[in-house]
Amino acid sequence: MFRLDKKLANIRNGRYKRSDFMIADAKDGDMGPSIWSCGPHRAADGSSSRYRTRAEFLDQIKAIVAQDIVDIMLVSASNLELLTEDGTFANSHVKPVIRANDTSDIWVVRGGTYNKQPSRPFRSASLTRVLNGGLTADKKAKVKLTDLGLYSITFNNDLDADLRSLEAFRDFREDAAAVGFKYFLEVFNPNVATGIAPDAVPTYVNDCIARCLAGVVKADRPQFLKIAYNGAKALEELTAFDPGLVVGVLGGGAGTTRDTFELLSQAERYGARVALFGRKINLAEAPLEIVRLMRQVVDGAVQPKEAVKAYHGELQKRKLKALRPLEVDGEITEAVLKAAAAA
Repeated sequence: MFRLDKKLANIRNGRYKRSDFMIADAKDGDMGPSIWSCGPHRAADGSSSRYRTRAEFLDQIKAIVAQDIVDIMLVSASNLELLTEDGTFANSHVKPVIRANDTSDIWVVRGGTYNKQPSRPFRSASLTRVLNGGLTADKKAKVKLTDLGLYSITFNNDLDADLRSLEAFRDFREDAAAVGFKYFLEVFNPNVATGIAPDAVPTYVNDCIARCLAGVVKADRPQFLKIAYNGAKALEELTAFDPGLVVGVLGGGAGTTRDTFELLSQAERYGARVALFGRKINLAEAPLEIVRLMRQVVDGAVQPKEAVKAYHGELQKRKLKALRPLEVDGEITEAVLKAAAAA
């Protein structure tokens, strides 16, 4: 059994404890930003002249899976195929999942402006190929790659754009149900100007989530949510509204190391039960070390500020140059985190 399954069961049955909080590593950037999302190939002195190759990126994924701390590894279908062939997930408790759709707002390619336009739905991955390798569904066949994926949607207060996205989401649910594929739902904040006041965006997103799932029965609902952390009040509102909906937060930008640990701590405190971090892990000087401390922070074994000090101590021990001085890296820089920390 994957840890994900056991933890979800505990959460849904009202037996949640902090050790049930799930951590996911989002290594699916090749579905959006592509080459540069693999992160810099960094020398010990912190310098870098190129991005990681695909092989180097896969090695990073293998190392994190082997560490056996994260509960979920999110990757593209093509990379999961290579990792599976290499035996990365054999006998592992880390659940492999794919990005099941790649909407246009994640196409943050160099020189492109796709992400500056209202999100449009699109899907690259074939659910049947991912499930059992064929072009048609065979529910009795052994799962080849995975039976779980992330589906993403963005609401922009644009009737035509949002309607297209909702229609695509409905079609995906039908396709997934037909072949026995499960999903979790990522809901981004608007990716373009919407005419909505900034302080109203959190409640707008909450309402859009509740509204788009209102007509969806249990069999077709997401396993959990992945949303931006829009502050304590918005997160508490959503988790209180529907306790049956497991809510997770996405990592957003890299930020400081304190931002990483503070987001984990606040998210758990205000009702989230999952954190899916991409850049906060991938761009760290020592990804395995930051994952180790993330687990300690969310378990309550160490406070965010002290975790930053411990992280820098490990960098010194390994003779790795920190991206930021300790006094800078220990500061909260994201406004939404500052607000909750000051409350």
